[in-house]
Amino acid sequence: MRIEGMRLVCGLIVVIVLLNSKKSESRRSKSGSRSNSFEYNAINCRAHSASLVDYGGVGDGKTSNTKAFENAIRNLSQYESKGGAQLYVPAGKWLTGSFNLISHFTLYLHQHAVLLASQDMNEWPVIKPLPSYGRGRDAAAGRYTSLIFGTNLTDVIITGDNGTIDGQGAFWWQQFHKKKLKYTRPYLIELMFSDNIQISNLTLLNSPSWHVHPTYSSNIIIKGITINAPVTSPNTDGINPDSCTNTRIEDCYIVSGDDCVAVKSGWDEYGIKFGMPTKQLAIRRLTCISPYSATIALGSEMSGGIEDVRAEDITAINTESGVRIKTAVGRGGYVKDIYVKRMYLHTMKWAFWMTGNYGSHADSHYDPNALPEIKGINYRDVVAENVSMAARLEGISKDPFTGICMANVTIGLAAKHKKQPWTCTDIQGVTSGVTPQPCDLLPDQGPKKITACDFPPENLPIDMVELKKCSYTMKHA
Repeated sequence: MRIEGMRLVCGLIVVIVLLNSKKSESRRSKSGSRSNSFEYNAINCRAHSASLVDYGGVGDGKTSNTKAFENAIRNLSQYESKGGAQLYVPAGKWLTGSFNLISHFTLYLHQHAVLLASQDMNEWPVIKPLPSYGRGRDAAAGRYTSLIFGTNLTDVIITGDNGTIDGQGAFWWQQFHKKKLKYTRPYLIELMFSDNIQISNLTLLNSPSWHVHPTYSSNIIIKGITINAPVTSPNTDGINPDSCTNTRIEDCYIVSGDDCVAVKSGWDEYGIKFGMPTKQLAIRRLTCISPYSATIALGSEMSGGIEDVRAEDITAINTESGVRIKTAVGRGGYVKDIYVKRMYLHTMKWAFWMTGNYGSHADSHYDPNALPEIKGINYRDVVAENVSMAARLEGISKDPFTGICMANVTIGLAAKHKKQPWTCTDIQGVTSGVTPQPCDLLPDQGPKKITACDFPPENLPIDMVELKKCSYTMKHA
């Protein structure tokens, strides 16, 4: 098992070296490719295209391009029903505040294009809190609109040749730490009440808060995204599907100051009333580094429900926990039918963590009788090395977490591991082929039960979506 652990570390180092060498090679190239043709894969191709420079865009890193984006998108909206439109962002540094997208639209970033988020707070409109949260997460009032925003849209693509969106979040993090924010920090990308979404082949840096936040949306593909923020930065989650249906997250590499992927569905009484779950979610080939948070978190805002989540081929190194379920009395809702397989962990505080006492509440009006239902949590084919504690599993008194299943799990404890590798209270479940020996509340069913915790055999609808090959020739290279 230690050999497997070393292979994991070596493999991750190779991934990081390749990523860094690719970026170094990109940076060595001169700004602006001489080729004016490019192609990419997308859920839909567009009949019309234009460049940001056609609308007065200036890529010097100093001039505000907020109006250029607004004018370009407003003009291109005439093509929504005529084959759709694409806005091309050439090589350069494009300073901008928040701007809104439209339906049947593609935003495409050249590999040497960098969107720089403005630090002028006048370029960030304030909007109402999310209805399933009832308040802003940083402050009780409203929230700043995300850098790239859209609502009530269909067929939206944000992609590129690994172009970069830099949130320049340090400005916001300082304001947050000093408690000077009147409103909740913006995200980098947020699409609300929308359908048929693709976010792919981009590098996202230093978001003021969460990096990617699809919410109240469906039929979503998030693929080939690199996210990087300081591991000490506050609440810089990677990808947060929130009250979304039929989503796949694939081939993403995330270093962040919070959960790499956080699955959510509303907060306390507001989430219960709104009643929109996250379901039919696939997470594949995710690599995560987050020393103070989880690789995949379910909750803590889960009051609308979370169900049918399938995670496979997950790699995490120097991350606090592998999969973490966060809930509390007052949350209501449920987390059920969760399936995880082929997870490779190295240097963790906990491989598995479930807690029913995550105490943060939206306000004092939550219902103390609203108990969450946690059941059908399945892990199989997990290898972990250098782990301080195998699992911390804490249900709720008179509301136990049930249907926990672990099969073919090997956890290598660190030299200075906790004396008791398992902590289990108010849970029920079974195990098969788990090392070290689990707690008594997770009895071993023997080798004949090794097929326990299997994935559902049927595919999710989002897996049937195939990307088309789109190609364009631009006026501006």
